[in-house]
Amino acid sequence: MAAGTLEHTPTAAAEPSRRRTMTLNMGPQHPSTHGVLRVVLDLDGEVILKAVADIGFLHTGIEKQCETKTWQQVVPLTDRVDYLSNLANNLAYCLAVERLLQLEIPPRAQYLRVMLTELSRIASHLVWLGTHALDIGAMSMFMYCFREREDILKILEMFSGQRMMTSYLRIGGVALDAPRGWEKVVGKFLSEFPSRIDMYENLLTGNPIWTIRTKGVGYMSLEDLLDWGVTGPMIRAAGLKWDIRKDEPYSGYDKFDFEVPTRTESDVFARYQVRIEELRQSHKIAKQALDGMPPGPFQADAPKILLPEREKMKTEMEALICHFKIVTEGFSVPAGEAYACVEAPRGELGYYVVSDGTTKPYRVHMRTPSFANLQILAPMLENTLIADSIAALGSMDFVLGDTDR
Repeated sequence: MAAGTLEHTPTAAAEPSRRRTMTLNMGPQHPSTHGVLRVVLDLDGEVILKAVADIGFLHTGIEKQCETKTWQQVVPLTDRVDYLSNLANNLAYCLAVERLLQLEIPPRAQYLRVMLTELSRIASHLVWLGTHALDIGAMSMFMYCFREREDILKILEMFSGQRMMTSYLRIGGVALDAPRGWEKVVGKFLSEFPSRIDMYENLLTGNPIWTIRTKGVGYMSLEDLLDWGVTGPMIRAAGLKWDIRKDEPYSGYDKFDFEVPTRTESDVFARYQVRIEELRQSHKIAKQALDGMPPGPFQADAPKILLPEREKMKTEMEALICHFKIVTEGFSVPAGEAYACVEAPRGELGYYVVSDGTTKPYRVHMRTPSFANLQILAPMLENTLIADSIAALGSMDFVLGDTDR
């Protein structure tokens, strides 16, 4: 009775209805933003009305730094763009410069590049899976994924001496030939890894909590994804079977047998399924590279570009002079421009390089997938709950170094 009286009082009837909103800063230190990303949210209760992604907290100016380095000195800078998949950046840059130099890369170097880049893709996907599952509450997955990633980092250290920023690829090939005993170490990991993927799926794919938190969440239509320039697992989870390794093969990928996984639901669960299958396909490619590793040189025949063998440098004056000039001055690249792209773990990664004929790049521009993919964050989060936004954001698998450069 009292409630009815209140509803019909003149004061209450005359007051206009208003929506009260609150602005919330998520990040740039929030663990669920997967890096120094700041997302400004306008909220109506638990519902996100508007989301604005604020980047720039990890801007390194790498593109400008490239102009001050010799062509070979740029490789360690590319390691630090997408620090979870540095070898893909090494490869895209080297391919672009090699086009200008018209270098022919020997088969052994091609296979080493493919094998280690695919292992790096597996390691990157493991970081994504472990942290994404942790966001949604599956804590043990983080430990399992980092256990397998540790094995891959040990392999990378075995080949290059470094765990993450390997700088292993070189313009013209790779830095060093495969070390002694590498077949046994890589073979042991590849023989064990399929059962680990099965374990991941047993823990998550049929888990009711996981499916409730991921199915139907973070939906974006294929048309919207194409309009925003999204690539990689996100576009394949929306039904587009596009993978540069298949559609525009590089580094001998046309010699490998693998499939391009797709889904059509275009939600968080579909992106999870695509990346799980990509773990299997990358394992398949790496296994083929291990079994079919050809003999021969690991660098192109380009004495004025690549350092001479160390033994020759110690015994031949000409080799010593050549080594000194390349290290101190670098090598010249014919004037021109080139673009090369690879399929990185997050999508299409392209390097556009311009040479003015000197020993340093005139311009290096990076088309990074995280930057393009992050553009859809705002429309993806609108009219979703805060809790669902964490799952949607994590399903994008962006890296802020890859975004800001």
